[in-house]
Amino acid sequence: MEAANSGDEETPLVVNDDLSIKSNHSQNYTRDVYILSFAFLLIFLAYGAAQNLQSTLNTEHALGTTSLGILYTSFTFFSLIASIVVRFLGSKNALVLGTTGYWLFVAANLKPTWYTMVPASLYLGFAASIIWVGEGTYLTSVARSYARDSNLHEGTVIGNFNGVFWGMFAGHQFFGNLLSLALLRDGTDGSTSGTTLLYVVFLCSMTLGTVLMCFLQKRDGKGEEVPESSSVSLYDSLISLLKSVITPLLSARMLLIIPLMAYSGLQQAFVWAEFTEYIVTPALGVSGVGGSMAVYGAFDAICSLVAGRLTSGLKSITLIVSGGVFAHAIVFLWLLLKYSATSGVLGVLYPLLMAALLGIGDGVLNTQLNALIGILFKHDTEGAFSQLKVWQSASIAVVFFLSPHISLQAMLLILIAGICISYGGFLVLTLLMERVFSPPSL
Repeated sequence: MEAANSGDEETPLVVNDDLSIKSNHSQNYTRDVYILSFAFLLIFLAYGAAQNLQSTLNTEHALGTTSLGILYTSFTFFSLIASIVVRFLGSKNALVLGTTGYWLFVAANLKPTWYTMVPASLYLGFAASIIWVGEGTYLTSVARSYARDSNLHEGTVIGNFNGVFWGMFAGHQFFGNLLSLALLRDGTDGSTSGTTLLYVVFLCSMTLGTVLMCFLQKRDGKGEEVPESSSVSLYDSLISLLKSVITPLLSARMLLIIPLMAYSGLQQAFVWAEFTEYIVTPALGVSGVGGSMAVYGAFDAICSLVAGRLTSGLKSITLIVSGGVFAHAIVFLWLLLKYSATSGVLGVLYPLLMAALLGIGDGVLNTQLNALIGILFKHDTEGAFSQLKVWQSASIAVVFFLSPHISLQAMLLILIAGICISYGGFLVLTLLMERVFSPPSL
């Protein structure tokens, strides 16, 4: 295992609640965090809502779910080389370029055919890989710089900044799906109207998010501001490719956390594909998907903000992850053993309650996985975040390809098995890290 500073994980911490501005440097750091967070909110409120509708709007020959399967297969492949692209372009340029894939995918939904959706999905796989590796690298570097310059505990600042980012990001499900709820209408013949206006509004939101991303300051992986003329040579980047892809897999820490990365993708894909199609749509209709996912997004956002504030080191991460896993287990066991669609108030309330619990669990996994990677993998941040996206996107692709061919019960069994394996590996990781960081007994 790679060496780490024990003080980072075990020193008693005092959380800087308001991330107050103490200097011009700290002002730049917090400014960048909020610009990044708001830009992602504007981009993903459009993409997230469009993705949620794929399994219910683009149903002919399973175009919606198949295109998402292609998207996440492409995402998996390109995530293997995303770290080299981010290093070559710089995290800011990677973030800006990554937004173009999301814009193209939403535009393809204006005329959804195999000739528009498949190319857009393939390109979005590349764009998503670099935007997410760029996001993790950029946010961690800002947090490290802020902690260093303000003499604060690094783990706490990483947790706080991830809480701010993921809290604002999770709001995309709330706002995007409220737009879907407001603009979509179910016809008496089973059709849905208002899709063109919805996608045009989404494209405007994404364009604004891309413009906002251009105002970020350039930074390297260690948190230093990068001069505009600074660049990394292609040769040096190619030399480091194998190291970025293979080295993290030689770490016991990474091997133990990979199952949790994969599970985080499984549960997200379950919500987007299975939950909306088999639980929400029969109870609330296609237009009701927006309302249920707005509830999901609201609880995801609240939980992300709270979890980020409470994150201070490995012990707090362990407790928070345990709570999120428990929330998910309740939903999966409920659906597998007890749930059946009912009419009346309970028929509406049950899907919304499940959406809230699923949102809580997703908020926990987003904040804690990113904070854990930022704390444990200081020497190869891009490579570690690349691994996160490889395993998340691979598991998401599997769900979208399997979704048309297996039952809801079979998917629930896969998710329950995923919880057991991933949570077990995570507990082993925390026990090993506790031994490493514990001072020797006298």
